[in-house]
Amino acid sequence: MRAVPSGQRQIFIAFSAIMLATLLSALDQTIVATALPEIADDLGGFNQLSWVVTAYLLTATVTIPLYGKLSDLYGRRRLFVVSISIFLTGSALCGLAQSMGQLIAFRGLQGLGAGGLVPLSQAAIADLFSPRERGRYQGYIGAVWATAAIAGPLLGGTLTDSASWRWIFLINLPLGAFALIVVVRTMKIAHAPREHSIDYTGALLLTAGVTAVLLASAWGGTSYAWNSAPVVIAAALGVAALAAFGALERRVREPLLPLALFRNRTFAVATTAALLIGGVLFGVTIYVPVFVQRVLGSSATASGVVLIPLSLGWVCASVASGQVISRTGRYKAFPIVGSLLVLAGCVLLALLGEDSSRAVVTLDLTVIGLGMGSMFQTFVIATQNRIARSEMGVATAAIQFFRSMGGSLAVAGLGALLTARLAGGLPEATHAVFVAIVPLAALIVVCALLLPEHELRR
Repeated sequence: MRAVPSGQRQIFIAFSAIMLATLLSALDQTIVATALPEIADDLGGFNQLSWVVTAYLLTATVTIPLYGKLSDLYGRRRLFVVSISIFLTGSALCGLAQSMGQLIAFRGLQGLGAGGLVPLSQAAIADLFSPRERGRYQGYIGAVWATAAIAGPLLGGTLTDSASWRWIFLINLPLGAFALIVVVRTMKIAHAPREHSIDYTGALLLTAGVTAVLLASAWGGTSYAWNSAPVVIAAALGVAALAAFGALERRVREPLLPLALFRNRTFAVATTAALLIGGVLFGVTIYVPVFVQRVLGSSATASGVVLIPLSLGWVCASVASGQVISRTGRYKAFPIVGSLLVLAGCVLLALLGEDSSRAVVTLDLTVIGLGMGSMFQTFVIATQNRIARSEMGVATAAIQFFRSMGGSLAVAGLGALLTARLAGGLPEATHAVFVAIVPLAALIVVCALLLPEHELRR
């Protein structure tokens, strides 16, 4: 049964709800970036700074597969309402936080809701449009995501400088309320209920495993030495829980993440690429503003302005590549060209120093933006073209899970690297962070070359 609303007008109204959800999620992943120094000054705890981002990414990451599976079982609309409602509650509490501990905890709650927004949006596109059409609409979604994600630091810097960092969370309330109304009133994608079981044990094991691994990454080299008992125990527990999750998924009737999907080469390559893309993307958008403020001596607003060319390049490349893919049905060239551009941009970032100008930074980010826009959505399109409709939600969520996991590991790991290098001076610390991103970008090129190409279905 094809789950598409009747009438072209209904389809595009539903698509508008998807764009709103994407806007909400993308904006809040990066709006905090330029406000981090001010948050640390106000609430204290500079050594806990990365946790303001990591807590959000952690809870968002572990809930992504569950949202994907539940949306296949109960429908996208119902899960949208749940995720947006939790997100709004967390946003309100973040705006009222009185300590760094409270802010980190409330960011975690916010992430529990945010975990559903992007995967549900991507899966809903597969409900509405054929694989051949998805290139165009994924391009639009990519443009919205890029615009919001990169406008986030600019908006965050402006609100921080002109009002208070608290408004970067409170601004979500009217946007989220509007998105919730649109979803409830207009997103009426047909859904056929079926007999099912939910892999709650797998969800618990995955949550425990991911949490422990990220804790080990965040603690190592900052709160504790890498060979300390807390780090070693967290890492061991994480590996054990993930191993148990893998063993369980082979036996349950309806696995949270069907391991058989990894036998599909397109899916395996796309999830690996997503992990690496998340690491590069979050490493750039979180630590470039820190470099511009603390090394180049610019304001929070100025550190957001330098990210605008990244957004513009991303939007242009995303829309253009989506149009070409829809017309030709071919996509392989775009991740190859895009990954090479991202690698070149990351190498240029690694060459920045105390004497660099903001103009040089924006040029480097423009190159990365063009690359991200060319490849970011292409891996999703390629995967959805090779996956059965009954597994569309869980497969799409898996790509977002690995992207978010890559971002979480990058923020935690690079935050630990930054803290460990602070004794040598901030410029040299930030240099090490940018150098560490380059190998990740190089591996994305390898994934792009390995991605098989199959004609997109009409």
